[in-house]
Amino acid sequence: MLKADAFEAHLAVAKKNGPSPLYVLTGDEPLLVMELQDQLRAMVQIHGHTEREIMMHEKGFDWSVLMNAGQTMSLFGDKRYVELRIPTGKPGRDGSDAIKQFCSQIQTQISAKDPVDTVTCIFLPRVDFQTQKSAWFSALDEAAVAVKIDPIERSLLPSWIAARLKKQNQQVEAGEFGQRALQFMSNQVEGNLIAAHQEIQKLGLLYPDGVLTEENIRDAVLNVARYDVFQLTESLLAGDLARFNRMVDGLQGEGEPLVLILWTVTEEVRLLNRLRQGLDRGDNLQMMMKMNRIWGNKERLIPQAMQRLSTDRLQKALLVVGGLDKQSKGLQLNKGSGPILEKLPSDPWDGLRMLGRLFV
Repeated sequence: MLKADAFEAHLAVAKKNGPSPLYVLTGDEPLLVMELQDQLRAMVQIHGHTEREIMMHEKGFDWSVLMNAGQTMSLFGDKRYVELRIPTGKPGRDGSDAIKQFCSQIQTQISAKDPVDTVTCIFLPRVDFQTQKSAWFSALDEAAVAVKIDPIERSLLPSWIAARLKKQNQQVEAGEFGQRALQFMSNQVEGNLIAAHQEIQKLGLLYPDGVLTEENIRDAVLNVARYDVFQLTESLLAGDLARFNRMVDGLQGEGEPLVLILWTVTEEVRLLNRLRQGLDRGDNLQMMMKMNRIWGNKERLIPQAMQRLSTDRLQKALLVVGGLDKQSKGLQLNKGSGPILEKLPSDPWDGLRMLGRLFV
């Protein structure tokens, strides 16, 4: 699969040479998906694909509609652009067979160098490793221009913002003040790229081209960050206490259920304990991560965490999450339950912040 930047290069070539008959865009970040989608639409329109048809895969979807999309004539004789959205990323048995057959048709069309009268684009959420190995997705990957749209990692967010500012002829101050301004803006928009895009556009409206000061950015940018529990566990693995506490504050303010948050954190702590015990026995960490289906950012963060976290510290973390789970359900901790549990604050949200300190 192509990365997003490689796909932009493909689109530049396709503007001159014409589109491919089949595209696949997979990703969970709405802003980035929408932007590439708009670029693809603009490219196919250049080549006369002005009639657009949208299909949504849902219960009872008729897969013959996809099979016939490239074979039926347009009502007005225009070239067509067909979008198929599969929100769940699971086409089912009938859909899997239909997709493989459709890809076979596309391969035949490409081999015969037939004119591309219909361009089809299939939209999927982020596909996991198991789905990538499925027969239907492998057929798509082979027949289509398939694009993997990765989210912007937290560490790359300041440079992403700087690049977006540059496109509208703005930049932050050089040196420490500029980096601090980018970091502030990253904190304010983390987990919400659409809002980040809007805040960047707002800076373009409020201030002229050129250099933006830290004061300019602090005055203009709202706190529109959005967090989820998976980002919370990533901050634990990274040992980033400031970010962890900021996320706890955000999740508490948004009214996220504490029980769900603690369940997710507890599962992460248990996993880390299993990996730590395996390492202490001399097991290979990469093999253990593969067995536990660890991939993405965690594949990079867990080895770092294992170097930082001892068996004793992870055992303490396991005790803390057990105590917090009881507190969140309105249960009292037993007297004499141990020094670390006796230090737990009465508010489990504060106890969650205490947990974060064990991972630094």
